Amino acid sequence: MTIHELTFPPEAEGMRLDKWAATLRVGLSRTAVQGLIASGHVQVNGKPVPKNCRPAGGDAVMIEVPPPEEIEVVPQDIPLDIVYEDDDLLVVNKPKGMVVHPANGNYDETLVNALMFHCKGSLSGINGVIRPGIVHRIDKNTTGLLIVAKNDFAHHGLAEQIKAHSFTREYEAIAAGHFRDTTGTVNAPIGRHPTLRKKMCVIESNSKDAVTHYTVTEQFAETAHLRLRLETGRTHQIRVHMAYIGHPIYGDDVYGKPVKGTQGQCLHARKIGFIHPRTGDYLEFERDAPEYFQKLLRKFRQSSP
Repeated sequence: MTIHELTFPPEAEGMRLDKWAATLRVGLSRTAVQGLIASGHVQVNGKPVPKNCRPAGGDAVMIEVPPPEEIEVVPQDIPLDIVYEDDDLLVVNKPKGMVVHPANGNYDETLVNALMFHCKGSLSGINGVIRPGIVHRIDKNTTGLLIVAKNDFAHHGLAEQIKAHSFTREYEAIAAGHFRDTTGTVNAPIGRHPTLRKKMCVIESNSKDAVTHYTVTEQFAETAHLRLRLETGRTHQIRVHMAYIGHPIYGDDVYGKPVKGTQGQCLHARKIGFIHPRTGDYLEFERDAPEYFQKLLRKFRQSSP
């Protein structure tokens, strides 16, 4: 258990304890602090506090952070669409609905469960037992290509390329609305939403630079078919950026509007290119969007004037 013993500053008097604690460099979000308060792991002057506690300046604050529960990731024989594989890495075409790694509410049937079975435990350990081999991620309802590292050497080499923004990453999407320009760039920083912690948003504070380039390949009556290229790889980047400019991804029920029958956003990681960390060769792979995506495109083409 980690214990943080703190003194509530006079200049913060009147602020809620959970909000103040989330501003400290102790790695806790406001939601996490609220959970610790509810479970009795936060005390002020030696006594448990209510969730709306507003300490006085100089009060002694103690936050106890219990150790994380160990999650056993079980190998599972789940079919994988493997596009490329060698002794160092593999490229997988992830289906819609598959979570990349175990997390709250998704402890099995994830890509990691499938990889552990397929690779017989031969995966990089840099990201720990929950995310072995995972160099980068795509959302549960986003389909397409991602790279998995089988060892730490490959993981380091691939991670450096991501850090340097030298990966080739091209996406395909259906977005809502009519675009006035056929090409464009969204250069807007992305960070955690200040009140909705599961969402990201364009925000200046506590954010990171994010750049998305898009090209309209087909304009339909009320939607458009896009190709998008990422310079950066922020969480939910394409979904946030397209919603920010008024063209949310079709079927995105978080940043746009749910559409009956789409089962989530129409977003596909179509192409990925990188330098192989051991051979130095440039590798590039491309896969078409899945059938449900193609079916929607045919529908929009037929209904467009």
